[in-house]
Formats: sequence, structure tokens, C-alpha cells
Amino acid sequence: MRITSTILHHLLHLTAALVLAMATATTLHAQQDPAFQQYWQMETQFNPAAAGRLQQLQVKGAYQQHASGFEDGGSTMFAGADMAFRIGNTLHGVGAAFQSDQIGLFAHQRFSVQYAYHWRVLGGTLSIGAEADMLNEKVDGTKADPGDANDPAIPSSEVSGSKLDASAGLWFTHRRWYAGIGVQHLTAPTVLLGATHEIEIKQTYNFTAGYNIRTNNPLFTIVPSTMLRYDGVELRTDLTARLIYQREKKRLYGGANYSAGHSVALFVGGDFHGIDLCYSYEANTEGIGMQSGQHEITLCYRMDLDLGKKGRNRHKSLRYL
Repeated sequence: MRITSTILHHLLHLTAALVLAMATATTLHAQQDPAFQQYWQMETQFNPAAAGRLQQLQVKGAYQQHASGFEDGGSTMFAGADMAFRIGNTLHGVGAAFQSDQIGLFAHQRFSVQYAYHWRVLGGTLSIGAEADMLNEKVDGTKADPGDANDPAIPSSEVSGSKLDASAGLWFTHRRWYAGIGVQHLTAPTVLLGATHEIEIKQTYNFTAGYNIRTNNPLFTIVPSTMLRYDGVELRTDLTARLIYQREKKRLYGGANYSAGHSVALFVGGDFHGIDLCYSYEANTEGIGMQSGQHEITLCYRMDLDLGKKGRNRHKSLRYL
């Protein structure tokens, strides 16, 4: 217990330090990693410690269309799966994911395998996760229209390159609430594109938390949550509120998301027999305008697993969180 309490103590200090660093960031530039509006549905996309945190097999897919109405506005696609398993009295999680992000001349791809270790501590579950990534970066110079045809900064053909990378995270779940902290691109790699070009990948830090609020009506639950992303230059903060209606095995929900200096969004979804479908529209509050926002859809399939462990350590999956 002393060891796990010490780890949790360091987790809380690390979380506080990250939030403080995020709060002091003022300069804004474009982030390199895509920001899914339905982050609460896709924890393993940004934190490997979430792999296997529910005693279910989860298969998830997401599609995000950028800058609706603009040519070459681009899109992002994510697909992943994770599950939990036991070895003796210990609980583990594994997962795999693929992400493809395209906008204009640029195409970014990430292949990932994930592992997490979970154990009970202080009335909750603490998870530590690691991820191995293969990054592939591509720039299609044939689509460029530079003012100077001899500009050495812009390739004249399609160039690409790959590099190994890593990510890590911590996650703590305690009955009605959860909190997670993660870092992507631990190695901050530089990807070489041909002989003369390169792309520098910056570390990205994130923090997320959420809470289940019970109402007087047992069929309704309110779930506020937040997501902070910081890449050393830009801070993006998302504040989300969901209203969930659940009766027997059917669940419906809807809500709104606000990101200061970025966007507002509305979403609606439902869960029927383990299949969860959600749609959202994110309208930009700055820049290109609200009418050229982002459409996003997620599809999740969940199947309960029999891990063969009975007794006092058995607990119910918290799907709301």
C-alpha cells in the first residue's frame, strides 16, 4: 500500500504541475495532433493507460471532416481496439490503434501498440500505460503553388519518411470520477523526408477528468468532463457536459462542448446492445467561421469479458466514464 500511495502522490503532483504549465501558456499556434471533440469516447487515442481499463473488449472507430466546404480541408480517421486480461491476481490491458490525419499537402499516420497495468489502490484503480508508435509523415509537393518555384523550403515532389516514437500515461478511476494524464511523442523525433527536408515532432501533453452526477430521477445522469492539450506552444481546453438517459440496456445521450478560442459543438448519440453511435458538429468561433466547422462521428462496439476472477475484486464497468 505504501508503494501505490507514493505513486498516486506523484501522480497528483504531476497533474498539478501540468495544469499549471498549461495555464501559463499564452502563445497560440496550430497543434500537430488532431483534437477529437468526442475525446471522452476515445481515451486510448491519447492515453495508453486507458487500454483495458474496462473489463470489456472495445473496438472503436472515428471520422472527423475538417473545414466543411473547403477544398483540401482534410480529414482524420482513427481505429482502435483494447481489452483487459488477468495473469494470476494481476490485471492488464492491451490495445492497438491506427490514425490517419490529412490536410492540404500534409499526411500524418500513426500505428500504435499499447500496454497498461492496473491495480486497486485507495478505493479506486490506478493504471500505468506505455505505447510504441510508428510515425509516417508525407508531404505532397506536387499540390503546392509557391510564389517562387525554386523555394527550397517546399519540395517539388512527394516525399515521405518514418520514425519510431513512444507515448505514456497514468489513469486513476474512483467510483464516480476519473482523471488521466499522458504525454505523446516522448522521443520528440525528427522525421527525415527525402534527402533535404524534415519534420520535427513536438511532445504533446494532455490531462482529462470527468465525474458522474446522479439526479433525482434514476434514469438520468449528468457527466461533466474536461480535456486539456498542450504542445509547448498552444493550449486547448475543452469543457463538456453530457446528459445521459439509460433504461435497461438502452442508453441515449446528448450534450455540448466549448473550447475557448476555438469552437462550440453539439452532439447526440446512443448505445444499443453494446453498439454506441455518436455524431457531433463543431463550429469554429474564430478564423474560418462557424459555417465551416467539423463533422465528427464515432462508432464503438463493446462486449463484456469473463476474466475468470470472482470474489472481492470483481467490479462493474463504468461506461459513463
